[in-house]
Amino acid sequence: MKKILLSMFLILLIPYIVVTLCIQDDEIHFQFGSTQMVRVKREATGEIEKIPFEEYITGVLAGEMPVNFELEALKAQAVAARSYVLKKIEQNQNEEFDVVDTVMNQVYVDETTLKSRWNNEYTEKMNKLKTAIVETKGEYMTYEGNVIEAFFFSTSSGKTENVEEVFVSALPYLRSVDSSWDAEVSPVFQETNTFSLHDFYLKLGLPYQETLQINITKTTSTGRIKELIINDTAWKASDVASKLNLRSTYFIIEQLGNNVKIETKGYGHGVGMSQYGAQAMAQKGYTYDQILKYYYQGVQISKI
Repeated sequence: MKKILLSMFLILLIPYIVVTLCIQDDEIHFQFGSTQMVRVKREATGEIEKIPFEEYITGVLAGEMPVNFELEALKAQAVAARSYVLKKIEQNQNEEFDVVDTVMNQVYVDETTLKSRWNNEYTEKMNKLKTAIVETKGEYMTYEGNVIEAFFFSTSSGKTENVEEVFVSALPYLRSVDSSWDAEVSPVFQETNTFSLHDFYLKLGLPYQETLQINITKTTSTGRIKELIINDTAWKASDVASKLNLRSTYFIIEQLGNNVKIETKGYGHGVGMSQYGAQAMAQKGYTYDQILKYYYQGVQISKI
C-alpha cells in the first residue's frame, strides 16, 4: 500500500516529462508535455527561478561532472541528480525553494553560462549531456519504495564512507564500499598544502606556538578524521578542512620547522557515489545501472 501511495504521489508531482526529442541546427532539443518545475535559488542574486525538471538535470550534469567523462558515468550522474532533487522537492514542499544552485545542494549551470563557457563546442557538449538525460529518461533511485538520499562527491580516499560516520543517520544503501580505482583516474586524488606556522595558526584562530601538537581522537572506519586536538584545542575535522580549504577530512598534518605540511586524499565528503569512481567503472565497461547499484547498495531504478 505504501508503494502504491508513493507511486501515485510521484505521478501527480511529476507528470511525464520528456515525450520526444527533435534535431534542429544539429542540437538536441527537448519537447515537453507537462512538466514539474524545480524551484532553484540562485545564490549570486538571491532570486528563485522555476526551471523545467529535465532542463535542471542537464544543468546539474554540466555543473557536477566533466563533460568528457564516459557516457555511462554521465548517465549514472543524471540518475543520481534526479534522485537527489526529487528528495529535496519532497522535503521542501512547504519552503520557498527546493534547492540552491551551489555545492550546498547540486551545482546548476544555466544555458547562457554554458554557451559562454563552451563557445564553439557548445552544441557537441550539450548534445552529449542531453543524450545521457534521454537515455535515462525519468529514472531515479528508490529503496523499499522511497526516493533515496542520493549523495555523491568527487573522489574517494580509496573507500566510500558509511553515511552515519559523516552525517547523522545510518541508511542501509549508503554503506562503505571499495573505490580504490579513484587513484587511477582522479587528478585530485592527492594534494599537498604547505602553510607557514604563523598562517596555519592564523587561519585556525589559534595562538602562535613554536611546537605544533596534533592528537587524532576520532576517525571513521576508513581512516578519515572526525575529531582531533590541535595544541589543546578540540576540533571537528570538517571545521579544520573548511578553514584551511582542504579537499577532504582524510589528511595528515606535519610540522616541518616553521612550516606545516598537510597531505590529503580524496575530494568531498565521501558518502555515496564517487564521480571519478563512476568514471573508472565506466572505462572498465560497467553500465550506469551497475555503477549506481554498486555505490548505492540494494537500490532499485524506478521510473517516473
